[in-house]
Amino acid sequence: MSLVINTTTPEGIVLAGDSRQSYRNMKGMARIGSENAIKLFQINRRVGVGITGLAFLPDGGVQKNVSQYIEEFRRSSKVKNMEVKDVARKLHHLFSDKYQWKDQLGQIKTNIQNDLNSKGCTVLEMKMEDQLLKFSFRTPQGTIENGVARADPIEILVAGYNPDGTHQVYSVSIPGPVQKLRDSKKPGMEYGSSWLGQGDVAARIVLGFDGRIQNVDFVKEAMQARSEQEIQNQLRGLEYAIQWGTMTLQDAIDFATLMIQTTSAIQRFSDGINADPGDMPGVGGPIDVAVITPDHGFVWVKKKQLKFSDCELDLDNEPFL
Repeated sequence: MSLVINTTTPEGIVLAGDSRQSYRNMKGMARIGSENAIKLFQINRRVGVGITGLAFLPDGGVQKNVSQYIEEFRRSSKVKNMEVKDVARKLHHLFSDKYQWKDQLGQIKTNIQNDLNSKGCTVLEMKMEDQLLKFSFRTPQGTIENGVARADPIEILVAGYNPDGTHQVYSVSIPGPVQKLRDSKKPGMEYGSSWLGQGDVAARIVLGFDGRIQNVDFVKEAMQARSEQEIQNQLRGLEYAIQWGTMTLQDAIDFATLMIQTTSAIQRFSDGINADPGDMPGVGGPIDVAVITPDHGFVWVKKKQLKFSDCELDLDNEPFL
């Protein structure tokens, strides 16, 4: 799944991403496919993107890495003068066209039906709602339970400066919308940090909780008794008071890389959460970092390089690196 983080400060914008690429094999088992995947891309002199989620799409009968679509997009002569919002919208259109997510959701629906039937459950209802498959079923014990499924998403962070010097950050979800996260023209939205992918550890550190708290029964009960917005406002009291508006660019780099390193470390020692065990350790490998500033534009701070790994033999004919 990976993790891509953006931190926006008065000095500039930071994009950081890990390098792990995972997939599910023919048996449905999660596997680590690579520790050298490219997640960050320079689109033009002022705009960069980071991508997480589904790694491959079928194209002409073969699996094509989503990074290839990004590379083809950025080589287009039309991207040179694009504003940040234009890049976000164009990428949303591109991947919405290439990714047949409704077909995948149809297969997920069939798999859920077969799985429930094999366990002696009775499917009561299945319906599509806002790119989600919602279903209910009766267990052999007679209890009624609900579930939600979705197609594997493609998520993109688009960040950078416009030709007039203003900056913006957008999140792009397929399936899903384009959302504005940062905007230098809107007070209160200028600076901050956002993440896509496996962001539960970063959310717990910064916000004090991750989104799965809404699945806890007492939180559900609280949301029924009070408005969801009121509950969210109270939960925001747990968020660390980080002064994004005075943060230096170096501090922003340190923060973004720390969140990725910490996520990778926690995934090494954990296997999901007690309420939902069996998570995929999808964050790992080298961390790529880029900064974007008004004066210098997009600059790589750290980027993976191709290298040759040689294996030599010692006098005892035992290999060593």
